[in-house]
Amino acid sequence: MEMKRFLESLASSRPTPGGGSASALAGALSASLVAMVAGLSLKRDEGMKEMMKKALKIQKRLYRAIEEDARSYEAVLKAFRLPRETNRQRLRRSKEIQKAYRKATVTPQLVCEKSLYLLEYSKYLIQEGNPNARSDAGVAAFLADASMAGGLLNIGVNLASIDDKAFVKKMRTLMQKWTRKRNLLMDGILRSFKRI
Repeated sequence: MEMKRFLESLASSRPTPGGGSASALAGALSASLVAMVAGLSLKRDEGMKEMMKKALKIQKRLYRAIEEDARSYEAVLKAFRLPRETNRQRLRRSKEIQKAYRKATVTPQLVCEKSLYLLEYSKYLIQEGNPNARSDAGVAAFLADASMAGGLLNIGVNLASIDDKAFVKKMRTLMQKWTRKRNLLMDGILRSFKRI
């Protein structure tokens, strides 16, 4: 989707695109900045070319996730609109709602996973990349952190409506693991900027 149209859609009173799509966009922007800073740091480190390639791959994947997240929430809304006059209809509706909520955790999981990579790359670039692009690497880190926070929030919101306790427990354990890693990375990133 063209950026201006996306921002207009995001600002409208329609439920999609929403926060999940915005989180994916924040991640895609972070990946773009990581690729840029890695490109500006090629002379300093041979590994920068590989990082640039990986960042561009993440950028493309998160760009697709913008629409995927909107579609998954539309599936939730569609499930809620199913008829519920008979017991059979109510049972089917309930199953479809559960299925849709569970599926709605998939894209935010991807956003979280990719955001962690971007935080790692950003941290490295802040410390080892071109010093003239240090602030760009910092912005990449903050965007990745926002993307991660949005992903975690969206998973949590969907989990609150899922009845499968084993799935919820598994996902909450994964979220805690991601949160610990995110906090460690952000702590290192913020320490790098303390003198500014």
